[in-house]
Amino acid sequence: MDQCLYVMFIEKGKTYNKLTKAMVEKHVENIKNLDNAGKLDRCGVFKGYPGVAGMLILKTQSYEDAEEICKSEPLVAEGYATYKLYALQVADKENNYLL
Repeated sequence: MDQCLYVMFIEKGKTYNKLTKAMVEKHVENIKNLDNAGKLDRCGVFKGYPGVAGMLILKTQSYEDAEEICKSEPLVAEGYATYKLYALQVADKENNYLL
């Protein structure tokens, strides 16, 4: 089976500019929990890309598992953001870069 990671792009919603410190803390706590559970590969904030807040790269067993994580992300669940989710087939030396 091909190894996939799941890339979540967090897109700013209409109320994103009304984020509170408490909401940001919930978001960060969620990221910490994902990392501690071994479900987070990388994450970060985009600078200079209007409308896109950040990205999470998730390590899950399936697209459906990754989608559940996306839906429960506090920024999404509380209406501050939306998301797009993509499966990324990993290319590395272990699989000869998909040759």
